[in-house]
Amino acid sequence: MPTHPPEGFPTLQPTSPRIAELDRLGDEIAELSAHLEAATARLLALIREFDARRGWNTGFRSCAAWLAWRVGLEPGAARERVRVARALGTLPALAEALARGELSYAKVRAITRVATPETEARLLAVGRAGTAVHVERIVRGWRRVDRQAEAREATRQYAGRALHVYQDEDGTVVLRGRLTPEVGALLVRALDAARETLYQKRRVAAAALPPTDPASEAPTRAQQQADALALLAETALHHELDPGAPGERYQVVVHVDAAVLADPEQPGQSVLEEGGHVPAGTSQRLACDASRVVMRHDAEGRVVEVGARTRTIPPALRRALQHRDRTCRFPGCTVRVGQGHHVRHWAQGGPTTLWNLALLCRRHHRAVHEEGYQLERMPDGALQFRRPNGWLLPDVPPAAAVPADPVGTLRAQHAAQGLRVDARTTCPGWLGERLDVGWAIDVLHPRATRAFR
Repeated sequence: MPTHPPEGFPTLQPTSPRIAELDRLGDEIAELSAHLEAATARLLALIREFDARRGWNTGFRSCAAWLAWRVGLEPGAARERVRVARALGTLPALAEALARGELSYAKVRAITRVATPETEARLLAVGRAGTAVHVERIVRGWRRVDRQAEAREATRQYAGRALHVYQDEDGTVVLRGRLTPEVGALLVRALDAARETLYQKRRVAAAALPPTDPASEAPTRAQQQADALALLAETALHHELDPGAPGERYQVVVHVDAAVLADPEQPGQSVLEEGGHVPAGTSQRLACDASRVVMRHDAEGRVVEVGARTRTIPPALRRALQHRDRTCRFPGCTVRVGQGHHVRHWAQGGPTTLWNLALLCRRHHRAVHEEGYQLERMPDGALQFRRPNGWLLPDVPPAAAVPADPVGTLRAQHAAQGLRVDARTTCPGWLGERLDVGWAIDVLHPRATRAFR
């Protein structure tokens, strides 16, 4: 006897094979995405450790610059990876949620812009409950409250502006001051640009110095800032900040014997005008792209002849060099402000021709002359760089080995780590309700007021 469903109830229809297949594809996308988020957490942890141990300090100015060269990331994306990696070092709950595939990298990236150890828990709840769009809106509102709180201190900051410059007992100059936000931002931008030009400080090759030598230690952030400030002062004077004084007054003069320029191992002088000694390698670097005056002395040391000042690289040749090379030729470097480097130094018989020149930023010019890096032009015109230990430094690093089944390998690794990832792992708790950003900030932000709404 046939039966019929009660009146008013819909008849259930079996799911069509097409819909079932699309649901399966959707679940596979969601599951694999969760696996990728978990793998991203491991990647960020490795970047954080690599950055902390300064593994990038092999001719690169920062961890982000190394990532752009070694991994092929766009520079902005590389800087963001490093920023998030550093932030997660102080936000363990967020790092763990990403490692389990429960939060997407997009959510974590947004939350780390404002999260602190004190606010981590409540922002983690926002990430689990909302979509990436919700998280971005909450973060924007959060930052707005922060800006309002900062604005209340603007008057006090302006009144406290000051700059003190004095000489310490050992002869060093000490700076101490406080600048208004707009002036401070200008200084910070200028220092950032100077550090970029300097390619983040010098590094003495580990093979050339014993491990205990203080000179072999990587420069601290404060040391990098000091060098950047020196470059700013030098640049300002070079552009005749004091138009009433002759430019010659501000030039740095180095006296170096011809034999020392040709071979740093030879005995002879390499001193500043004021009498301070500089290494022969430094003199070679400075002489690579600077004005020079040949002075001849008699047996008593008296000057008997002074030649006319000449420019090592003529302006027309410099323009051709800049047009050909565009940026610093050191692998991975994109700094556009550079110095002309003689591949074979002119003091050793190398000609000042376009073939024998290469554009190097200040940081890498120093690396080649004073830190043991080697540069050679091959017969086909290509430049070949080597590290101080002789290892080749390629323009483009070789691609990493990838397993035949990368997805299967990733799943197997996560299973071995005890991770349970499925299509629902990254699903937020949002049920479709409207997001009230003002109310959410009032509840979440410790400094929020009802006036924000």
